[in-house]
Amino acid sequence: MTTFNADMFKGVYVAMPSCYDKQGTIDTGAVAKLVRYLINSGIQGLYVGGSTGEGLLQTTAERKQVLEAVIAENKGQIQIIAHVGAITTQESVELAIHAEKYGTDAISSIPPFYYKPTDLGVKNHWLAMIEATKLPFIIYHIPVATGFNLTLGLFNQMIEHEQVIGLKITTASSYELQQFKRHGGDNFAVFNGPDEQYLAGRVMGACGGIGGTYGAMPELFVKIESCYQADNIEEAARWQFRVNEIISDMLSVPIYAALKEIIRRRGIDIGAPRLPIEPLWPQHMEAVDRITATIERYVAECKGYEHE
Repeated sequence: MTTFNADMFKGVYVAMPSCYDKQGTIDTGAVAKLVRYLINSGIQGLYVGGSTGEGLLQTTAERKQVLEAVIAENKGQIQIIAHVGAITTQESVELAIHAEKYGTDAISSIPPFYYKPTDLGVKNHWLAMIEATKLPFIIYHIPVATGFNLTLGLFNQMIEHEQVIGLKITTASSYELQQFKRHGGDNFAVFNGPDEQYLAGRVMGACGGIGGTYGAMPELFVKIESCYQADNIEEAARWQFRVNEIISDMLSVPIYAALKEIIRRRGIDIGAPRLPIEPLWPQHMEAVDRITATIERYVAECKGYEHE
């Protein structure tokens, strides 16, 4: 069995947004600024190249470029999990080897998609990248995006491998999260995926959360986590309700584009999302104004509490 300690991975991990310049190419300067901003917000780690990072819309070379820029700025201060999943096993393995070479703390992957792989096909896909490195591996279960449902049967087979130390689960069911945690055991890290359920996930056994909207308001998720750590669940819930108010508003507009615009307004221009992700249109700006103002108000209140 693995000697992994679940306390190695705990707390708030931002699913880092993509960073492009005005021509739509990778902007490593913006990557560095965003990493620094997020580190300074008090988070515990970054998840690089996932859905919010638009990893599947980037070339292999671009994904490597982003990860290298993240690691160069981070300098070992917080943990870095590299999402290396791709539709081909060959590309996934190449990205896994690259991630190990540049010093990531763990790798993660969605299952392959489109061709409706069998459980055995997914298992072999994951094992190929796991066995290409000595890094801890975190399964990424997001069936609404991949169309693949991770069964307990396959899950139990995967956790027999000592490098499989965790799972990121993005489903609406906190019961499903709890069941994976129960089967994984005390020494298995389960990350909550749905941002609006961060606290619920923690209460049901998650070691922390990995989420995209964290990037627009990392201070508020850090506040939820600190309240949870202090066993002040009532206060943690109050901040989760505020976060959910913001997320509900963000869902009324193209959310990936809104996330990037809010980050720009908070001081870092990371460009627009790549097509086919929908950009913001003029009719969305009033909502983005409102959302940004709400975030700034709650962050100011949050920081006021910290200095009392």
